Amino acid sequence: MSEFLIEMPDVGEGVAEAELVEWFVKVGDPVREDMVIAAVMTDKATVEIPSPVNGFVTWLAGEVGERIAVKAPLVRIDMGGDGGGARFGEVSDAPAEVTKAEIPTPAPTASVSLTSQSEKPLAAPPVRLFAKQSGVDLAEVQGTGPGGRILREDIEQFLSQGAALTMPRGGYTKKAATEEIKLSGLRRRIAEKMALSASRIPHITYVEEVDMTSLEELRTIMNANRKADHPKLTVLPFLVQAVVKAISDHPNVNATFDDDAGIVTRYDAVHMGIATQAPAGLTVPVVRHAEARDIWDCAAEMNRLAEAARSGTATREELSGSTITISSLGALGGIVSTPIINYPEVAIIGVNKIATRPVWDGIQFVPRKMMNLSSSFDHRIVDGWNAAIFVQRVRTLLETPALIFIEG
Repeated sequence: MSEFLIEMPDVGEGVAEAELVEWFVKVGDPVREDMVIAAVMTDKATVEIPSPVNGFVTWLAGEVGERIAVKAPLVRIDMGGDGGGARFGEVSDAPAEVTKAEIPTPAPTASVSLTSQSEKPLAAPPVRLFAKQSGVDLAEVQGTGPGGRILREDIEQFLSQGAALTMPRGGYTKKAATEEIKLSGLRRRIAEKMALSASRIPHITYVEEVDMTSLEELRTIMNANRKADHPKLTVLPFLVQAVVKAISDHPNVNATFDDDAGIVTRYDAVHMGIATQAPAGLTVPVVRHAEARDIWDCAAEMNRLAEAARSGTATREELSGSTITISSLGALGGIVSTPIINYPEVAIIGVNKIATRPVWDGIQFVPRKMMNLSSSFDHRIVDGWNAAIFVQRVRTLLETPALIFIEG
C-alpha cells in the first residue's frame, strides 16, 4: 500500500526527544492535508504537528505522556495510492500485486469533516484545559478558528451567553470515588523543575514589608495621563524597574549557578522571568533586556508575553534564558510566600498582595497601602546579609518611586 510516515520533528536547540501531550486522531480516522494530528511538548513550548497528506491513520506511536525521540516514527497514514501531498516520509511496504482498488481510497478533501460529532473537536491543549476548568463540553462549542478549531475566545463567548453546568440539588451524598491522574505535558515539566530546584538549591527566604502608598498614587496619575498607545500600568513594571536598578549595585543576584561545574555566571543584561499562571500550568515568559526598557515598554512586553503564555503560543525563546525571576499571585498573593528559585538562577522575587493597614507614623496611626516582598536566594551564592541589603534597596526604590526614574 502507499503509506506515508510522519516522524517526530527536530525542534532544534539540541533537543533529543519530545513528549506527546495530545492526539487529535485515532487509528482509522480520516485526515486531510494541514489537519493537526498531534501536539508534542519540549521544555515549556507546545508544538502542533499537521498532516502533510490526505489519507487514513493506520498507526500511532504511543500514548499521551510518552517521550518520543526526534526522527522516530510518529504516525503512519494510508494514502490509498492517491499520491497526494509531500513525500518526505513516504514508504512502501505492500506487495507489488496489491492494487489501488484493494485499498480503501480516502474520501475527497471536501468530505473529510474536521468538526463532525463523530470526531474529537479541534482545540489546542491549553484551550482544552481551559474548557475543562470552566466545565464546558467542547462538543457544544462552535469553533471560529481555521478548519473549525475552537479558540479560548469561543469558550469565553459560550460562557458569556449563559451556558454553565447545572449543579445537582438535594441532600448530602457520600462519595467514595477516586481518580488517578498521570502527570504529563507541562504539569510534569513543572513538577520536574520544582523538584530539581528544591533538591539542589539550599533556599533562604527573606520577607520585607513595603509601603506602596506613594507608588500607587504615582501609578494612578501615570495611568490617567498615559498616551493612547501606552498600556495600563500595574505594579509589576515598577517592580521590574526597581529590581533592575537594585541589580546595578548587587550584580551577584542576577546570575546562574552551574553547581556541577562549580561556576557562577553573572550577567550585565537583565532577562527578567515573569512567572505566569496559564491554563495549562505555570510558565515563565522572559522580558529580555529589561535594563534597556522604559516602564511603558516593559509593561507592553509583559502584557504581550503573558497573553502568549496563556494562549499557548509562546515560543521556546520566549520561555527560556531568564537571569532572575519575579513571581506574583496578584490579588491572591497572601501575606507571605516561600517562592522556589527558577533553577539555575540564584534569586526570585515574590510579590504578595497590597492591603490597606494602619501604620504608626510617630504621632498617630494612618492608613497606608502595604505589601510584602517574599524573596528567595541560593544560600550557596547569596549570603543572608547580602540578600537583605538587596531587598532593602528594592524597598527604598518602591517607597520613593521617583528614584526609579533618576539616572545613576
